Amino acid sequence: MKADEVPLQTPPRASRKTASIVIVNTGEGKGKSTAAFGTALRAVARGWKVCVIQFVKSNRWKVGEQETATRLGVEWWTIGDGFTWDSRDMKRTEAIAREAWRIARERIQSADYRLVVLDEITYPMSWGWIPTAEVVAVLASRPAALNVIATGRDAPQALIDLADTVTEMRNLKHAFDRGIRAMRGIDY
Repeated sequence: MKADEVPLQTPPRASRKTASIVIVNTGEGKGKSTAAFGTALRAVARGWKVCVIQFVKSNRWKVGEQETATRLGVEWWTIGDGFTWDSRDMKRTEAIAREAWRIARERIQSADYRLVVLDEITYPMSWGWIPTAEVVAVLASRPAALNVIATGRDAPQALIDLADTVTEMRNLKHAFDRGIRAMRGIDY
């Protein structure tokens, strides 16, 4: 080995089993929800009962992943009010986010699921509409076999600290930056 070469480190072997984990997909880049939905499909293929709660997207949006997932038996709640910056009534938008959290909390505490996806939950947490401490407490005390995936930009540090796996998506280049609109089948 040459003096300027760094020896490769052998990663530690995973030797511990666990009943469940918390995953956070955050960052400025595209793919946070897409990764979560891919994991949801993997869970369905293993016979798991899965629930998705969307905190920002509204029922006005017709997204392909919802249509397919519900056909496969995923319980899917699209509760959001759409892009908050388009809201004409922020109090109503905030109340909708709180209702989404109420439903999510019930689903988490029910012990009926093996995976719950909290899609774009970090936004109402960051805006103070849903108390981060409460979300973290509910996830920390979740049923033993329940896995949770939380998505969205700017994940609060307390959520990151609780999570077992955190992936930060970085935006290197995005078609939108060149004026290209979201494309059916790729983006929704």
